[in-house]
Amino acid sequence: MRKEEFNHQQFDSISEAHRLMGLPQPRHPLISLINGKHLPICSQALGGSHVLSFYKISFKPPVSGKLRYGQDYYDFNGGGLMFAAPHQVIGGHTAATEPVGDCYFTLLIHPDFLLGHPLARAIKQYGFFSYTANEALHLSDEEQTTIFSLFDMMDKELQGRIDDFSQEIVIAQVELLLNFANRFYKRQFITRKAAHSTLLEKLEMLLETYFNSDTALSRGVPTVAYLAGQLNLSPSYLSDMLRAHTGQNAQQHIHARLIDRAKQILSTTNLSVSEVAYSLGFEYAQSFSKLFKSKTSLSPLEFRQQFN
Repeated sequence: MRKEEFNHQQFDSISEAHRLMGLPQPRHPLISLINGKHLPICSQALGGSHVLSFYKISFKPPVSGKLRYGQDYYDFNGGGLMFAAPHQVIGGHTAATEPVGDCYFTLLIHPDFLLGHPLARAIKQYGFFSYTANEALHLSDEEQTTIFSLFDMMDKELQGRIDDFSQEIVIAQVELLLNFANRFYKRQFITRKAAHSTLLEKLEMLLETYFNSDTALSRGVPTVAYLAGQLNLSPSYLSDMLRAHTGQNAQQHIHARLIDRAKQILSTTNLSVSEVAYSLGFEYAQSFSKLFKSKTSLSPLEFRQQFN
């Protein structure tokens, strides 16, 4: 373990993480399932600000109080499942430590464990690995039973005799876990529809303000990262939330609003195409014209001619 910039603790190997937690070395150097049912884990072990060189999937058991979620608060009494990809900064000075109880699991997977398997590429497509802690997956009792059964199967496989089949079996179990998590997140987007509707309203207000002020001139075309930051969400969560409710990801949503705004200006003013482009935050008019035509099948001038 070594200190990085901003005092982030860096873990290059799973064995290194085990040493800090006072645990025996993992049976396999590239994957470890830490099971709170069997092992007394230091609750501060992976607390604070740290960076891992491997994937981390963890279940945080029920705690008292509520967890902040965007602009609102939701009960966290049912515990939550959290995901982190390699090289992300996890935690921070405001992050709570991760308590250990009878239902606590932490799965650590080094990317090399997946080499040569389709999951090595597919795992990067699961957007929830880029979510923040306050966007955790909150499981129903039935969902929790499903996830725990998968953790139990992995635990038995990893604690048993490692043979030629072990890696394929565990990877299949990991993939099943991720697919269930994907399904459960889709359910969470649905059950939190009312809260997300409020966020969508705030997003529309943000975009409206962005284009009605000089922000586009100073900051350029609005980015997913900027809008997500204004909503206290991660860019990945914002995109997945929008996709679940509108069928468009965040970038597509921004482009749709850009085109709507451009149509309004083109049809009601005499501004040149370059002036329209700059007012929307484009550095080059050609980039604006290319995007406009890709979305409408018309050039900006062809669109304007329809109103003359």
